[in-house]
Amino acid sequence: MARLWNNYRYLILRRITQIGLLVLYFGANHWGWTILMGNLSSSIFLDLVPLSDPYAALQMLVAGAFLATDLLIGVAIITIFYLLIGGRAFCSWVCPINIITDAAGYTRKLFDIDRNQKKQPASRNMRYWVLVLSLIISAVMGITAFEFISPISMVHRGIIFGLGFGWAAMLVIFLFDLFILKNGWCGHICPLGGFYALLGRFSLIKVEHKVENCTACMKCVTVCPEKQVLHMIDKQSMPVLSGECTNCARCIEVCDDEALNFSIRKLAKTKKWESKNENNS
Repeated sequence: MARLWNNYRYLILRRITQIGLLVLYFGANHWGWTILMGNLSSSIFLDLVPLSDPYAALQMLVAGAFLATDLLIGVAIITIFYLLIGGRAFCSWVCPINIITDAAGYTRKLFDIDRNQKKQPASRNMRYWVLVLSLIISAVMGITAFEFISPISMVHRGIIFGLGFGWAAMLVIFLFDLFILKNGWCGHICPLGGFYALLGRFSLIKVEHKVENCTACMKCVTVCPEKQVLHMIDKQSMPVLSGECTNCARCIEVCDDEALNFSIRKLAKTKKWESKNENNS
């Protein structure tokens, strides 16, 4: 039992967090709770503290909208929060789409769908192009482009207010990740993930690798949704510097050698690692 908990402790905590947030939002809409009201783009905590998605606010800004003071305060709070814990922690600990894409990934593994797809047919940099395109469309059309079509918003609003098109968004993403592109939505397309990846480059909490403990079993790489961030495995003791890491901690859970764990970023050493990587590239 202890081993089972050790191997899935962060996954369990992530699911509790994701489902717990949905329950709080649902309770606010249906039972009048005031703990957390709104949605993932704009919320208010305890009927007092504003919380606002900085990417949504950026779209509003380039679209020509006036940003109210409480929205800017909410943006500042969320930005500081994810600068501390890791930008893409939103993707693995908060976003409801993560549950769907994880289910698709598990199904791919269960039916060995990856066997006939040795190489991913798309670049992970696509999400940054989608990010730029969404801002351009927002500026040209005067709308929050991604918010208008976001499956994250569709699913989140659907669960809270009644599914509607949320069912369709869930099904499309599940089938896309299952049959077309592994980790397709979160790892290749989602501009919100791309935005938080840029923010995550500067975050303080990082996964750190200790090469002296590593036996190169590669279990961590197998379970990681962003395998490219673990390039240092069996090579060098250093933290995961890429903002694309979701801090999901699956790599930590499956490592039997205690070669991976969370650590507070050491800024001076990080500068040296970054300089060394740039010189070697």
